[in-house]
Amino acid sequence: MTAIPKSLLAAALMLPLAAPALADNHEAGHFAADVGGREDKIDGTVTVEPTPSGVMIVTLDLTGVPPGEHAVHIHETGDCSADDFTSAGGHVAGDAKHGVMVEGGPHPGDLPNAHVRGDGILQIAHFNARLAPEHLTDADGAAFVMHEGADDYMSQPAGAAGARIACGVFEKAGM
Repeated sequence: MTAIPKSLLAAALMLPLAAPALADNHEAGHFAADVGGREDKIDGTVTVEPTPSGVMIVTLDLTGVPPGEHAVHIHETGDCSADDFTSAGGHVAGDAKHGVMVEGGPHPGDLPNAHVRGDGILQIAHFNARLAPEHLTDADGAAFVMHEGADDYMSQPAGAAGARIACGVFEKAGM
């Protein structure tokens, strides 16, 4: 008979206790950001929806995106007013480091790179178990940000992805 690791056993024992909190997250509704670009004609919507399992679904539906690989993140401040979108602050970080390739990472706001083909259309959904509704509803809100280059998944504090080329502020959306 194989022994069950203590960490796995502890996690399994906590699941029934966590279930009501996860259901509450789903009841929180979902969020949408109308996204616009700086110089490019990037346009569209990013939505974040809590699920009964506690995982957030982040859906990107954008057009006019330059072809290539782009870093996409959830940023800590719901403000896209600066010309370079630096008003959106850093990533929603929690107590984590940036990137999946570093110990202590990733941030709750880190998402996989988006690969855009020649037609400039980006439609994708990501599952994110680290992101929570309270990251989007704190006093200064949150924003979606797209960068000109790819995230290297390890450089601190933001993945060496280059300039911010699109931004959108999250707002509570109807179900």
